[in-house]
Amino acid sequence: MFGRLIPSAYRPVLANRVFRRLILGFAVSYLGDGMSFVAVAWLAIELAPQAATGLWVGGAVAAYTLPGVVGALAFGRRLRRVPARRLLLADNTVRAVFLGAVPLAWLAGLLTPPLYVVVLAVSSLLHAWGSAGKYTMLAELLPDEQRLAANTLVSSVNFAATIAGPAIAGVLVTYVSSALVLGLDALTYLFLAVLIARTRLPDSREAEVSAVDQAAARGGLALLRSHPELLGLLTLTWFFNLLYGPVEVALPLHVTNDLHAPGTLLGLYWMLFGIGALLGGLAAGALRQLPLWPVTVGIVIGWGLSLLPFGFDVPTAVTVVCFAIGGAIYGPFVALSVTLMQAKSPPQHLAAMLAARSAALLTASPLGTAIGGPLTAALGPRATLGGSGLATVAVGVVACLLLLTRRRNP
Repeated sequence: MFGRLIPSAYRPVLANRVFRRLILGFAVSYLGDGMSFVAVAWLAIELAPQAATGLWVGGAVAAYTLPGVVGALAFGRRLRRVPARRLLLADNTVRAVFLGAVPLAWLAGLLTPPLYVVVLAVSSLLHAWGSAGKYTMLAELLPDEQRLAANTLVSSVNFAATIAGPAIAGVLVTYVSSALVLGLDALTYLFLAVLIARTRLPDSREAEVSAVDQAAARGGLALLRSHPELLGLLTLTWFFNLLYGPVEVALPLHVTNDLHAPGTLLGLYWMLFGIGALLGGLAAGALRQLPLWPVTVGIVIGWGLSLLPFGFDVPTAVTVVCFAIGGAIYGPFVALSVTLMQAKSPPQHLAAMLAARSAALLTASPLGTAIGGPLTAALGPRATLGGSGLATVAVGVVACLLLLTRRRNP
């Protein structure tokens, strides 16, 4: 009876025993990441001196993600031939060890803002490789016709964890400790690492997929440059992700400095964003009948508009509702932009272009997060949030004008 409730596209994927184990591990790990949305910034607020809070929050949030770019570049020659399972295992082990060190240092009274940022940075060094290993493992595990369903399930689990994680963390940072929340995040990575260590895939197939991915990454940027429309899509997506980065820094400071509210409110913001993103992502299938370019550009403009109320002295309920609506607008963007690239790319070059897209976008959001710290310190959280929305709207309007010009002069 329960099986009849599951859409037919997902039944073969969920029938795979190894995939069921992996998605359980991903779900637990995503829940830890959802809690870290709140805990990483909140612990930085607790540790930092009041005069430099914005800088340390920006540094902490950036340290949790940005060093993955460094790891992708610095360890490329050594790790590019490592099987996907080992990459994912190494990433989760490093995450578990160094995030687990945060509550230990905090309990010992040794945790300072510089040490905190360094530990977060080391914990994220292999995260780009871990992400690549995850999707490569899914490609190795499942046949072509099941991969879309598998990726959709993994994305849905991620959005669901974005709903539950911040809500749980909002309560824990208020009544327990944000350092202990990061300890829980470390345990979720340890849980996933154990599952991966017990998962076996054919080594020969792992090596084959890794080699294909490396070849694709080398030629992808050159192919994108030869297709101006796809290069424009990548540019739009890069700036969209860049301008999202300051939101992760400014929002917790907006809650504490502007609203003088507890961590539960920050958890509420992210929980409602996650609910909106989940519903928006599930509704993306209905958008397939619409022109992909206009809808994609419309999402950029709509997300920017949802941030504008933060720049004004409006009731908190208004910004909470706008952030939830913004999540619904933001949610389908990745699926639509990838679908647009799939529709416009030459079939024989699709893998290369998607690999280049992933490599380029790896820098955008972490860079925006790093910029968000100084911006918040200089302008204040409210102005940073509103300014991010205004700049995003401007990027969307420019893309809209270029799109209209191109269609008038094909």
